[in-house]
Amino acid sequence: MSPAHTGAPTTLGASTASFPEPQALSPGRPGYRRTSLALFAAGLATFALLYSTQALLPAISDGFGVTAGQASWTVSAATGALALFVLPLSALSERFGRTRMMTCSMVVAVGVGLLVPFAPNLEWLVALRAVQGAAIAGIPASAMAYLAEEVKPKALVAAIGLFVAGNSIGGMSGRLVTGWAAQLWGWRAGLAAVALMSLACAVAFLVLLPRAKFFRPASLNPRAVGRTVAGHLRDPLLLRLYGIGALFMTVFGAVYTVIGYRLVDEPFSLGQGVVGSIFLIYLVGTVSSAAAGKLVARTGRRGALYLAVTTTALGLLLSLSESLAAIVVGLVLITAGFFAGHAVASAAVSRTAKTGRAQASALYQSAYYLGSSAGGTLGALAYHGAGWAATVGIALLAVLGVVSITLYGSHAARAQRRMPASALGAR
Repeated sequence: MSPAHTGAPTTLGASTASFPEPQALSPGRPGYRRTSLALFAAGLATFALLYSTQALLPAISDGFGVTAGQASWTVSAATGALALFVLPLSALSERFGRTRMMTCSMVVAVGVGLLVPFAPNLEWLVALRAVQGAAIAGIPASAMAYLAEEVKPKALVAAIGLFVAGNSIGGMSGRLVTGWAAQLWGWRAGLAAVALMSLACAVAFLVLLPRAKFFRPASLNPRAVGRTVAGHLRDPLLLRLYGIGALFMTVFGAVYTVIGYRLVDEPFSLGQGVVGSIFLIYLVGTVSSAAAGKLVARTGRRGALYLAVTTTALGLLLSLSESLAAIVVGLVLITAGFFAGHAVASAAVSRTAKTGRAQASALYQSAYYLGSSAGGTLGALAYHGAGWAATVGIALLAVLGVVSITLYGSHAARAQRRMPASALGAR
């Protein structure tokens, strides 16, 4: 290791030939490919684990003799714990380091994942999933900051894009692996398969990730963090964006938590493997989120949000059909609308926060995953009580909430534009 990496102070006039300054990572430089692949593996492993039970909910219901609402807690407990822990773990990463936080989170999440298939009852399964979600929170809390510190600005978008791709592919592949393994050997085997896949990814992450060169530990000051968070929570625009993220994820959580139950029931009676394959539709979200930037450039942020909620609402209405083809098209529209809306809202958070961007993003992720927990639980309860139409009704209420917040934002923006002119006139 180069002496420059030790963090020892240098004096004016020291030989730069003997102690070269570390250089940020960029394509073609040593370490860039390793960093990108390591973070891709981390994203794939953690999000495969986070949603590992979602495609298996009908089988878990049968295995434990519980309702859809009760089984849905195996998803909601994980996403809810992630929402609660992402902010404190982001603060800890400022003191103890991004790589240390990611490593500890990965080891605990995968370790718990290896125990999950042996849960003796639903209560134990939910408890283990909550611990797993809390551990997973350390990955998104640290990964973006690590990349921002270690990678050159011009290469940062590509590096973050690969991490996000790992998230998307992990969420999709986890459901595929669990679905087909469960169809062949049972739902416990499905959970074991995704745990072993994540273990392989964790090993790759630990082997590939280079040591941080530019991290400088900051003092852990809870009061300062509290002031920053309070400031963000007093910002009306940030609050609206957090609400939009939560409501979009409520739709997504409700639909994808319950869709498995609908498809294994009559008249479709699909197998677990085929139901797991439905999550290939996630690839549509990868495309729509990537296109969100161009959409905002053409229509503005609020225009892009209106288009996203319209697409989502059309998909929800189409999913009410009894035709499997129509349901698949509806899921495509819901997925495209959700990912586009999420991309627009999350990017707006980073642009809006002038200070404490890590905390602003952590608050967005908290709202986002709380929305996932609420959507999964409410959607499953609605389905158990009154069928798919009730789940769609919950989702449409969330869509209406996004529309209301966006309309209010448009009104507030117009009022703010008029304010300077009126203030000048008063003078």
